[in-house]
Amino acid sequence: MKNTILILAATVFIAGTMLTSCQSPAKKVENAKDKVQEAKENVVEAKEDLSKAQNDSVTEYQKFKKESEERITAYEKNIAELKAQIAKEKKESKAKYDKKLAELEQKNSEMKKRLEDYKDEGKDKWESFKLKFNNDLDELGKALKGFTVKSNK
Repeated sequence: MKNTILILAATVFIAGTMLTSCQSPAKKVENAKDKVQEAKENVVEAKEDLSKAQNDSVTEYQKFKKESEERITAYEKNIAELKAQIAKEKKESKAKYDKKLAELEQKNSEMKKRLEDYKDEGKDKWESFKLKFNNDLDELGKALKGFTVKSNK
């Protein structure tokens, strides 16, 4: 008799546990709808974040490009001024200065082409490009300043 009561009690306990842990189909559908809605909201937020990041990236590139183009244009004017100064130099030194100035002018043209040809390849490559490009522009500017000092002597 004790065995029967024990088996009956265990069966009732297992059945009760199973019934309380099972969800009704309506509850499952409701939970699934909630999850789908939450996923849709996450997708919308992710799209907004992506759009904002792309706009920020484009704006940053346009700003960088404008500033760099202004520097390159200033260097072009500086080169033109140096050409005018060289025209007044003696024939021996004029050839030497013309050669150096042609090299600087070529480098300036290459910088302009690099800026125009840049394609977006991700944030890491953008940062690397920007750093290297700025360094190269700075070197060109220093070379032009150094050239100006040498040709004034």
